Amino acid sequence: MAPRPVSLLALLALLALSLACHGDRRRDASEIEAPPPPALEEYMGRRIARTMHSSGAEWLLRETREEEERPSRLFDALAVRPGWTVADFGCGNGFHTLELARRVGPAGRVLAVDIQPEMLVMLRQRAAAAGIANVETIEALSHDPRLPPAACDLILLVDVYHELGHPEETLAALRRALRPGGRVVLVEFRAEDPAVPIKELHKMSKVQIRAELAANGFELAEEFDDLPWQHVMFFRAAPALRAGAERARDQALKR
Repeated sequence: MAPRPVSLLALLALLALSLACHGDRRRDASEIEAPPPPALEEYMGRRIARTMHSSGAEWLLRETREEEERPSRLFDALAVRPGWTVADFGCGNGFHTLELARRVGPAGRVLAVDIQPEMLVMLRQRAAAAGIANVETIEALSHDPRLPPAACDLILLVDVYHELGHPEETLAALRRALRPGGRVVLVEFRAEDPAVPIKELHKMSKVQIRAELAANGFELAEEFDDLPWQHVMFFRAAPALRAGAERARDQALKR
């Protein structure tokens, strides 16, 4: 019997399946259809800012950013090691992602997470142009970064946390995504400093950051105060949660 000709529709379906199986994680139909919980407008007395739109992405790559924010100091303070898995949550068009990918090296990987697919397209284009192959993009849900469990040595949020409409759900997901000893790093413009030329809604104080993270099972591990405009605060899972995660891991290994 002669083989049937393959229709154009079937070829397109095969192509879509092939693309879905090569690294980047996009939202599937069930996730798109399932409504997220209502987003908050305030959290613990703080108004939540709106997410920066992808139409303003070029501002993230402005030539003055090193002078204004000293990201080179931030990268050194993160002390990322070769072979690590690092998540850049709220990665935008990849200003931090590409340098993190260089620092973790070929044996490591960077999970670049953003809720806007347009940002991820820009990031993939920039990574390809730079010859960087150890970045995996993840299209997040508003309440879930969709990071794999116990996978990350470090999760970086640069000027992102104050925009999260589902802080409790998101922080719970970030805790689950940490490896034992892993850290979540928040970089936020200083609300304590009126000279920082950023709208107040896009600033946070150390007191507010510590209070919100503590309420969601994190403890402060370290601070870095040598950036011109921003706080850098390192958090780890609180002891009780770490102990519970270790017990669950040990039980799973015995099975």
